[in-house]
Amino acid sequence: MHSTTVGGSTAARVMACPGSSALCETVPRLPSSRFADKGTLLHDAIARMVTGDTNVLGLTYKEEVITQNLIDDKLTPALALFNAVGCTDYELEVKVEFGAYIPNAFGTADIIGRLGDRAVVLDWKFGDGVMVDAKENAQLMFYAAAAMRKREYANVDEIELIIIQPPNIRRWITTRERLQAFEVELRNAVMSNEKSLNAGKHCRWCAARPVCPAVTGAVDRALQSKLQLLDAVTIGAYLKEADVLQGWIDDLKELAITMMSNDAPVPGWKLVDKRANRRWVDETATKEFLTDTGNLGKFMELVSPAKVEKILGKKSLPEGLVEAVSSGVTLAPVDDPRRESFNMSRLSAALNRVN
Repeated sequence: MHSTTVGGSTAARVMACPGSSALCETVPRLPSSRFADKGTLLHDAIARMVTGDTNVLGLTYKEEVITQNLIDDKLTPALALFNAVGCTDYELEVKVEFGAYIPNAFGTADIIGRLGDRAVVLDWKFGDGVMVDAKENAQLMFYAAAAMRKREYANVDEIELIIIQPPNIRRWITTRERLQAFEVELRNAVMSNEKSLNAGKHCRWCAARPVCPAVTGAVDRALQSKLQLLDAVTIGAYLKEADVLQGWIDDLKELAITMMSNDAPVPGWKLVDKRANRRWVDETATKEFLTDTGNLGKFMELVSPAKVEKILGKKSLPEGLVEAVSSGVTLAPVDDPRRESFNMSRLSAALNRVN
């Protein structure tokens, strides 16, 4: 159950855009995505593993299933990172709230506990691509500020916020004083009569984004006429505009990629490799290996390395049979944690200057 006012996952958005909660209530609830379902399943699995139940292979949620690959790539590293933290006094899936101070503001923290005199608030993240930082993280600060209202944490002055996102762990130590300032800022955003709508990075996961006046450029009209549910005709008109705008965005990105690939920098942006796809180095050698090991008959045709490993186990393939190859480059902000792509044009230009 999630708060319709503000919760951990929506705290950053509500503080940046106080009117977003009311707007989200006007939008029909959409079914969860496969990414969200996988995240839910992985959270359930890691909670079991933390308590000692490591028999999670085959665990399901909706259409998602825990495979050996997920255990090897996500769950086992996450458990190892958690054990390295050394937090032995903790609770799982802890509901926290602000009571009358911020009515209907509540959420569920993955783990809350202690490391000596320090409180610990830990959150699991299993998504790829978007790296989440612990420093000034609004979601964890929401959980921590609410948790510090519990009697058992009344004497705690130092709180560590931890995000485990395999293969990484990010940690940040803050104070009760900082969390108290955070909850005042949160309360002001929630309780204020001025419910402004503001566009920004926080819009990314907002359910009301397609109809938000701050995003569509209709803020002034909305303030004058009060926000109403958009009818089908208006949505149809917006969709036509969106197609044109999306084409312009795609062209703009392609232009930036072309410029940067030819050593013409675009301020604030860099090129990064797209996620590498694993493929067979030599299909003939692969078929010979599967034949020699008596496994070729398990496949109607030669499938991907991932599918073979799903059946035979991740460590079943010998070294050198599989390679990871990126399909190209894409744009990313300069502060994106991914390493900048190797630029052959830049190297060629440098060699020409030397020669």
